[in-house]
Amino acid sequence: MPMGRRVYPVSSNSQRNQQPDSNRVLTQLLVFLYCKCLWRGLKFVIRKLTGRCELQRICYNNKPGARRTLKIESSLKCSKHELLQSAINVHPDSVEKTIDDIMFLKKINPDTNPQLGISLQACLLQIVGYRNLVVEVEKLRREPYDCENPAHEEMLMKLWKELRPDSPLSGRISKQWCEIGFQGNDPKTDFRGMGLLGLHNLLYFAEHDKATALQVLHDSLQPKHRNVSKEEASKMSKAEWDKKTFDKAIGYSFAIVGINITDLAYSLLVSGALNTHLYNVAPEMPSLVHFQQTFCYLMQEFHRFWTEEDPCDIMEFNRVRTKFHKRVLKQLKNPDMALCPHFTASDLHLVNL
Repeated sequence: MPMGRRVYPVSSNSQRNQQPDSNRVLTQLLVFLYCKCLWRGLKFVIRKLTGRCELQRICYNNKPGARRTLKIESSLKCSKHELLQSAINVHPDSVEKTIDDIMFLKKINPDTNPQLGISLQACLLQIVGYRNLVVEVEKLRREPYDCENPAHEEMLMKLWKELRPDSPLSGRISKQWCEIGFQGNDPKTDFRGMGLLGLHNLLYFAEHDKATALQVLHDSLQPKHRNVSKEEASKMSKAEWDKKTFDKAIGYSFAIVGINITDLAYSLLVSGALNTHLYNVAPEMPSLVHFQQTFCYLMQEFHRFWTEEDPCDIMEFNRVRTKFHKRVLKQLKNPDMALCPHFTASDLHLVNL
């Protein structure tokens, strides 16, 4: 052995630590294989007993909406057959042919099972429509506001007229923009985070849910404390009641919050959390209109939530927003949840497919 070189023996403790890790991996692998084989065997037995494949059982045992579509989506994703796996990624124009291919693969006679084809088509249209909506929304988010684009400028001017119909705008660059909640004299700088998506949502809110938008704008400029119930008042000390009475409630910048809530709606959509809601309100393909209606609902609910939280100052915005986001996520875990069923701008009621 060369001088100065030391050889360190492998620790027996290290060997003992490696052995449990290897055993754990082997155990997990065996459990996975056992469960997979058991599940496939169970599905085979159920099909033989009922005479129906898994897709048939889902469609016949679940009413239209998120419960049914989510189960169909999961079944297709977990299938070992390439045709079924790829079904959730087909173009909307190919959905009908895909249904025919699935029926042929599963040896299901469409003449004796007409309802299955109709139900599967509705589910697939929702699934591929959600994917296409994500692409459409992302495209709007990535498109920056361009003051040289007449269409962009027209939308911005229309937003002002909807929210301030009795106050003519003095100029394109004006301090008046702060009246509807922009930060500076030129709103284009505030659209950087969400691009045209923020403007599209604000304008939709102002046009299609105008009474609510004007009320929220008014309250954001002239905020009031939420009404204190008798039960809450009875628990307050005189000092707390006096503070509640004399403190001024905190408002916020309407347009800036609208862009921020656009970001919240976008994150819900991209993460997949919004599929429960959209599968319940869109009978077939979810569209940009459904997303914008969801934004309107979130704006109204956030305004109510902000009032209930009664923050000390605007610096609490991120805390309140985070808390609101968590509440919405919790609601969306309910497969029967529909966030904004009050809209009538489009058909939001499920049809009996």
